[in-house]
Amino acid sequence: MKRFVLLTVAFTLAYPAITQDDSTKLVASTRPGSEKVITDTRITLGEEMLSFKGTPESQSLRIGNRGIEILEMLEGRRVSVKKFEEDSEEEIFSREFNSGRSDEGRRPRTYFKGSWGGIEIGFNNFLTSDYSMVLPDEDYYMTLNSGKSINVNLNFAQVNIGITRRIGLVSGIGYNMNNYFFEGNNSITKQENGIIEPLYPPEGIVYEKSKLATRYLSVPLLLELQIPAGSRYVNLAAGPIGAVKIGSNTKTVYYWEGKQKVKEQGDFSLNMLRYGFTARAGYDDINLYATYYMTPLFREGKGPVLNPFEIGVSWTIW
Repeated sequence: MKRFVLLTVAFTLAYPAITQDDSTKLVASTRPGSEKVITDTRITLGEEMLSFKGTPESQSLRIGNRGIEILEMLEGRRVSVKKFEEDSEEEIFSREFNSGRSDEGRRPRTYFKGSWGGIEIGFNNFLTSDYSMVLPDEDYYMTLNSGKSINVNLNFAQVNIGITRRIGLVSGIGYNMNNYFFEGNNSITKQENGIIEPLYPPEGIVYEKSKLATRYLSVPLLLELQIPAGSRYVNLAAGPIGAVKIGSNTKTVYYWEGKQKVKEQGDFSLNMLRYGFTARAGYDDINLYATYYMTPLFREGKGPVLNPFEIGVSWTIW
C-alpha cells in the first residue's frame, strides 16, 4: 500500500512533464502468466528535480535536495529522511518499525512485547497461616463479603526485555486498589498502642456498607512465554511482585436520621511494604491473574495474621 501511495504521488507530480520532457522514464517489469505487478519502477523528472525508485525491498522519493527512503528488512521497516548536497547525502532522520506480534516472519529475534500492561478487575480476600479462608473466632470480625470485595489494578509503564521472540521478562508499575467489605456489622479501628480491634456501631444501627480500602504501587518481574495459536498467542507468565502502600481508609454507610457516610483515613497498622508471587495465563489480550502476598496485611503483633490474595481477569491495552 505504501509503495502504491508513493508511486501515485510521484506519478501525479511528474505527469505534466512526462509528455514534454524526453528525459522522463518509466520502467516496469511484470511476472509472466499473471496479472501485471510493478516490481521495479523508476520515474525521473528533469535533473533530479523529482525522482522515484521502487522495488519490493525498497522505495525512495526525492524532490529537489530532499528525499525519503523506505527499506523492507527482515527485522521490520526502516524509514529515512535524507538531504542531498552536490557530492554527498546526509541522513536527517531514521527510524525502524518492528512488525506486530502476529507477523512472526518479520520480527527480530529478540523483539518481544509482554501482556501485563492494562486493566485488571477481580476479587480479593485473605488466607490464614493455614491457607484457609475460614477465620478463627478471635479474628472473625475480619471475615469478608467475597462478592463485594473487589480488586482493581491499573498497570502502566510496561518494560519488555526479549530473550527470544516468544520468551521475555516483563516489568512496570501498577496502581493496586483493594476493597475489603466486612461481612459482619463492624468496621475496624486502631488503638493508641497500634493494635487493630473491631469497631461496632451504637445499638440499633446496622451498617449497610463497611469496608477497608487500601492503595499500593506495585512492581512485578515476570517471565512470560507466548505460545503461537494461529495469528494470536497463548500467554503464560509468573514471577515475584513487590508493592508499597500509598493510602488506606475505612468507610461505613448507615441510616440514622438519613443516610450517613463516615470515612476515616489512617494507616491502620498495615504493612508499608509487601511482596508476593503473581501468575497469569490467557489468550491474546485476555488473561486470568492470581496474586498471593506472603507479607501479612498487618504489621507483626498489631492485628490478625492474614495474607491477602487477588484473582480476576485482565485486559492488555498497552
